[in-house]
Amino acid sequence: MVSAVAQLLRQGLPVTSATAPPVLLDLRGVVARAVDPADTASRTAALNGTLRGLLARFPDARLAPAARALFGLLPAGPGLNLTARRDVAAEQVGHEVHHFRKRVEPRLVEKIAWELLADADRFTRTPMIAPRLAPVTVRQPVPADPFAWEVTEHEEQLTRLWSALYAARAELLAVERLVSLRANRIDLIHAAVTAAWRWALARAEAIDYTTAYRAEAGTSVDVLIALTGWTPRLAEAQASRLTEAAVGGASREQFVHALHHETGLGNAWVDGLLDQEPRATAIHENGPTQ
Repeated sequence: MVSAVAQLLRQGLPVTSATAPPVLLDLRGVVARAVDPADTASRTAALNGTLRGLLARFPDARLAPAARALFGLLPAGPGLNLTARRDVAAEQVGHEVHHFRKRVEPRLVEKIAWELLADADRFTRTPMIAPRLAPVTVRQPVPADPFAWEVTEHEEQLTRLWSALYAARAELLAVERLVSLRANRIDLIHAAVTAAWRWALARAEAIDYTTAYRAEAGTSVDVLIALTGWTPRLAEAQASRLTEAAVGGASREQFVHALHHETGLGNAWVDGLLDQEPRATAIHENGPTQ
């Protein structure tokens, strides 16, 4: 795996179908993201997206700019050869180029390889994958038949589940982006509350789906909701309280109103999500309650 990632350095990103090592194209996380898993070009596009995502979230903040530059992303410019990219990468961490190539570069390549394997492992352990959508150009009426009704209802609920999971994922990503931008606390709280609402809606959908289709789901509510991304650790009672406030497809305003006086829950979610010291923060729209 390390040698396969090292091969990518010669050309950098984006990877092409001609230069993509087969072992990387066969990774579970890459195959799962490909629009057409049987098509090499589709898997190559998925590999590029996966690598860009991993480099964007490189876990070592000090080495992250160097890792991105080495693979041809900013702060390196497009079209640079490996020697030029290596110069930029070494400059980012304040090392002489020879030292960087011998000591730092192998660590970066090894870390990317490890992250790709970890990504593949997460997909391997996920029993459910979001259904792919295909263009529909003509109406497909549902026959007046009990079996057709059951199949359609299952597809409907499955679609609602994944819609809710992706919506929650989007809001959690928005929070992480605002935290990185060091946005003001009012904007951060607003985003965190929106994320709580979407997360609670997703959890409610996950409960409904796993209850109605236990055999098809083959997994638990906790596993499904974990697909939305990292969230602060909540007690079971706290998670249930958030979910209760969102049951029935509650609007954001209804959700906020239902939890207006839940100061302890606000502390656990908002400050936990924003990675700040706990303070008295009920879930409402007027900022923290000191």
